[in-house]
Amino acid sequence: MAENLFSSEDKKRIIAAIQDAEKQTSGEIQVHIENHCSIDVMDRAAEVFETLKMHRTKERNAVLFYLAVEDHVFAVLGDSGINRVVPDNFWEKIKDEMISSFKQKAFSAGLIKGITICGKELKAHFPYEQKRDINELPDEISFG
Repeated sequence: MAENLFSSEDKKRIIAAIQDAEKQTSGEIQVHIENHCSIDVMDRAAEVFETLKMHRTKERNAVLFYLAVEDHVFAVLGDSGINRVVPDNFWEKIKDEMISSFKQKAFSAGLIKGITICGKELKAHFPYEQKRDINELPDEISFG
């Protein structure tokens, strides 16, 4: 079951990674985990992205880390504001880093690695501005 993949300590570390990443960038990061993905993983990630209203960020700079644990598929999906400014292989590089941990069954470590890389990379295009930045999306992990 998706909710049982991570211990409560793992969940705290993942949420802390999201919060640390968001201290570097105005970008917003969310993690959604479910058991199964019955359609193409990118199509499902896009559905979740919309359901979570991630497309409503001011700068269109939200990122979704989507995992379907029973089907062993995942996606990293960024909004249009990010896709306009990052290199073509941006998401693939992040996914490749995560896969190395996932292959060792280190799922929380893989997620944290992807979130951390994402925060550092987004900092260049969407720097954090303490006076103006608000947390537009929840940092909690959502489960489907």
